[in-house]
Amino acid sequence: MDNVALHNFAPKRRDRSGGVTVRERHVSTYQDLTQKVRDAGLMKRRYGFYWSMMIGALLVLVAIAASVVLVGESWFQLIPAAVLGVVMAQLGFIGHEAAHRQVFTSPRWNEWTSRVLSGVTGLSYGWWMNKHNRHHANPNREGKDPDIDSGVLVLSPEAADTRSGLASWLAARQGYFFLPILFLEGLSLHVAAGKMLLTSPGVKHRRFELAFYTIRNLSYVAALFLLLSPGLAVAFLAVQLGIFGFLLGAAFAPNHIGMPTVPREVNVDFLRRQVLMSRNIRGGPVVRFFMGGLDNQIEHHLFPMVARPNLRKAQAIVREHCAQQGIPYTETTVWQAFAVILRYLNQVGLKNRDAFSCPLVQQYRG
Repeated sequence: MDNVALHNFAPKRRDRSGGVTVRERHVSTYQDLTQKVRDAGLMKRRYGFYWSMMIGALLVLVAIAASVVLVGESWFQLIPAAVLGVVMAQLGFIGHEAAHRQVFTSPRWNEWTSRVLSGVTGLSYGWWMNKHNRHHANPNREGKDPDIDSGVLVLSPEAADTRSGLASWLAARQGYFFLPILFLEGLSLHVAAGKMLLTSPGVKHRRFELAFYTIRNLSYVAALFLLLSPGLAVAFLAVQLGIFGFLLGAAFAPNHIGMPTVPREVNVDFLRRQVLMSRNIRGGPVVRFFMGGLDNQIEHHLFPMVARPNLRKAQAIVREHCAQQGIPYTETTVWQAFAVILRYLNQVGLKNRDAFSCPLVQQYRG
C-alpha cells in the first residue's frame, strides 16, 4: 500500500487528460468491475446451495434434540452442545447472507428468512442490520464503523485514546486475551440484541422480534434445565454459547482487524474503501465452511448480494482488476491473519497510531 497516494482520492480534482473528476473515474472503474462480475453470471442466485444448507441444518437440529433426550444425564451431552454451537453459527452465516439479499430474488423473502434465522440463533435481525449496514458503508473508519467502536477491545487509535489507568494497561496486553474472549462473544451478542430490542422502539417488526427472542431463549434454557441436572445444563449452555461465539468471532475477526484504519474526516472512494480495509483468507473447503463465505471478504464487501458459492469465482476477476488499477489486494492464511491481529491488538492498545494506519492517510497528512 505504500505506493497509493491519498491525493488520488480527492473528490473534485480534475483529470487533465479527460476533464473528469477523480471521483467520476473511480465510479467508472467500479462500474466496469461490476459489469465483469455480472457478465460472468456471478450475480445469479444459488438456490440449491442455500436450501441444502438450511434443510441440512434443520435435520442436524432434530438429531441434536433427539440425542439430548436419549443420552440423558451424561457428560457426553457436551458433544451435542458443541455441535449445536456449530449449527447455530452456520445459521447465523445464512441469516447474514439473507440480510444481504443473497439467497432469494424477493427482498421480502430475504428479510424474513434472515429475521427468522436470527431468531433461531437467539439474536435479532433488527439489531444486526442496524450495526452491520453501518459497518459495510465505512469499514475501519473511526467514528463510522461500529465494529471498531470502543468496547471490551480497543480496535482503533481513536478508541485507545479513551482508555486510562487499568483499562489502558489491559488494552496494551489485549492481544493475549483475545482468543479466550471470543468464547464470551456468543453471550455478548445475545445481551446486545436483547438490550436493543428492549430500548429501541423504532426497530421494524419489533414486537415480533422481541417475542421470538424471548420465547426462543427462555424455552431453550428451560428445556435444558428440565432434561438435565442444573450443573450439566449450565455446562451444556456454556459450551454451546462458547463454540457459537468463538466461531462467529473467529470468522469475522480476520476480515478487518489489523488492516488500515481511516480517520472519520477522510473520504475514500467505494472500491478502494472496501479493498484496502479488507483481508481475504486463503484455505480449502474446511476454512470456507467455518468462515461462512467471509474468507472472500473483499468480494463480499464489493458485491454484498453475490451468493457465497460465487464469491470465490469472482475473486479472480476482482484480483485482476485491482492489479490493473494499482490497488493492493490482501490475502493470507488463517494463521498469518491471526498473527497480524494479535500483534495489532497489542500495538494499537499501546496507542501506536502509525503501525497500522493507512498509507493514504499518512501521505494525505504529510
